[in-house]
Amino acid sequence: EGDKQLIRETATHQLNPERYVHSFKDLSNFSGSINISYRYLAGTPLPRKRYLTIGLSSVKRRKGNYLLETIKSIFEQSSYEELKEIAVVVQLADFDSAWCEGMVQDISQKFAHHIIAGRLIVIHVPEDYYPVLDGLKRNYNDPEDRVKFRSKQNVDYAFLLNFCANLSDYYVMLEDDVRCSKNFLTAVKKVITSREGSYWVTLEFSKLGYIGKLYHSHDLPRLAHFLLMFYQEMPCDWLLIHFRGLLAQKEVIRFKPSLFQHMGYYSSYKGAENKLKDDDFEEESFDIPDNPPANLHTNMNVFENYEASKAYSSIDEYFWGKAPSTGDFYGIVFEKPIKISKIKVVTGTEDRQNDILHHGALEVGEKIVGSKKGRQCTTYLRLGEFKNGNFEITDVEHKVLFDINCMRILVTKSQKEWLIIRSISVWTSQTPNQ
Repeated sequence: EGDKQLIRETATHQLNPERYVHSFKDLSNFSGSINISYRYLAGTPLPRKRYLTIGLSSVKRRKGNYLLETIKSIFEQSSYEELKEIAVVVQLADFDSAWCEGMVQDISQKFAHHIIAGRLIVIHVPEDYYPVLDGLKRNYNDPEDRVKFRSKQNVDYAFLLNFCANLSDYYVMLEDDVRCSKNFLTAVKKVITSREGSYWVTLEFSKLGYIGKLYHSHDLPRLAHFLLMFYQEMPCDWLLIHFRGLLAQKEVIRFKPSLFQHMGYYSSYKGAENKLKDDDFEEESFDIPDNPPANLHTNMNVFENYEASKAYSSIDEYFWGKAPSTGDFYGIVFEKPIKISKIKVVTGTEDRQNDILHHGALEVGEKIVGSKKGRQCTTYLRLGEFKNGNFEITDVEHKVLFDINCMRILVTKSQKEWLIIRSISVWTSQTPNQ
């Protein structure tokens, strides 16, 4: 329901395309950085490029302050190996210099070793660089102070994105009142790897606000210019939906479980209560599958656009085929031979519990033949049967002595019900020597 409401709200708050399309064409040339002088309040420029930058922007709150807890959660939930690949940039975006100094002192005391290690930077942009924040357009009949708050927030984020543009390959935005799940970087890396070769602008690791939205760093200058261009039009999370759409990613690509949870009880706007929680969040380390790159194909009659690829992904999508017959299959041909440790396949959904695989088996194969498009294995080994529509097996590498090229779900008895393959999860052990 929440998602539907967000879609409805976004649809009613459209940017006028006639008015802005020209500006956005210009925007596509905005790959350069915005000319701003940043003050380093703690830390120094990064000595080397990282894999992921985590950006936080914080202002003084009337009630409660969660920034230190958020920074602590980022570092505590990361392993030593993961810490080498991340940079955390905290922007203190309040114009109250006494508050900024106090926060820098607290951050420096609590996280001194992270600052020394070059993985934590605290920055500030002087007020002189900000555009006019008074007397702005009162879209949506918002009170004037609300318009000022959200417009300044857009500018804060634009300056932060601009600063982070060259620090890493990827960038994720968090708010300053967030709890992270354990080993979130490893989960993010797996997801990015699984999307290799597909186009995306934004990957979402939380369904709330501006939490857990991931970008390619090369898109950050454009996004910064975009937020500045429309800073007084609407809140940042609405602008981000437009940005994604204008760059031709129409659908939300969101992953479950969520990696970040909103923990603030009070909003940074006037200390209002904000009890929003992401019910897809899981704090403990969860076992995300590797799902190595593969070609997917089926001889089943596919319903509408529920194609084969939708089952082999961690996004909340699925494959849906019309009533399958004996001998029908869903095939996976891996790009490289792999060693598999675990396989899990789930069929059916909560609202279509009968669209499961009633009689089926799972097989793995070797010895690929055929051209690029028609590749398939010549020999298969059956690992087991589906039970109640599901299949799970562990220790595969000890049961299968060859490097696996293919995997297939085989229908062993015709059924009149349609078939939903909700998710196919593959965990690899080590990559075999080629």
